[in-house]
Amino acid sequence: MLKLVLQKHSRTSTPSTKKSSTIKLAAEVNDRRSFLGTSSAALIGALSLPSTAFAEEEDLIDVYFGCGCFWHVQHEFVEAERNILGRSDDQLTSRAGYAGGKAGAKDGKVCYHNAQSISDYGKLGHAEVVSMKIPSSKYKDFAVEYCKLFRNGMRPDQAGDRGLEYRNLVGLKGGSKNPLAMELIEASKATGDQLDFAVGKGSDSDAARLIWIMDTEQYPFFIGENYHQFHDGFAFGENYPDSYNKLAKQFGSKGENFGSCPNGAIGIGIGGL
Repeated sequence: MLKLVLQKHSRTSTPSTKKSSTIKLAAEVNDRRSFLGTSSAALIGALSLPSTAFAEEEDLIDVYFGCGCFWHVQHEFVEAERNILGRSDDQLTSRAGYAGGKAGAKDGKVCYHNAQSISDYGKLGHAEVVSMKIPSSKYKDFAVEYCKLFRNGMRPDQAGDRGLEYRNLVGLKGGSKNPLAMELIEASKATGDQLDFAVGKGSDSDAARLIWIMDTEQYPFFIGENYHQFHDGFAFGENYPDSYNKLAKQFGSKGENFGSCPNGAIGIGIGGL
């Protein structure tokens, strides 16, 4: 069945001839060359997005980004909140968690891998993501920061963390029908045009150079455990300052709810254990 797609200019474009790659409604992910072209008019109507009072900001929207392990991704978006929005520590909204699974929550929660297999995020089809509240006018700036995480279309941990839990995905209200999806494409073009985009159907596969665009109303964000918040990354140089790591405890002590999942894979609550 023919399906509607979004179009973007490829990095091989010339003034006389322009190839296009697309946001695909991909029935078959492996067929990465079966592109269908339409104009950007496929993005119908601006959606009514919720407004939330927050310092001097207006028109905040809930979005999420996933690119492998959420530890280093959260740090990058915390820095983006500070640098782009000028937020102080107590104003930071970036949180590690899970999204994108068809199964949603089980028994009201989504959890990291644990010995009891309680609401395991991988078994529910979710990926690791970072959610945040940002002004819609700054979405492209955050999308640029996301696209900069990739090198030649590959995420930093592509050779290590692989599988459904680590796939690349972006969440927007309305998904690809949200006009901000075009800003995501523009951000990709501005950072080397190294990525393709497809409409997520839930519990999607992990494919290199491919970003799944999710509708947050169908595939909402589920908060991760406190011990996963503001965590050091795995890679060399990703040992972040203590002041960063302590933010998890600070937000928890102020009453923020990080769920009721088991405290790690074996109950230690450190490094996912």
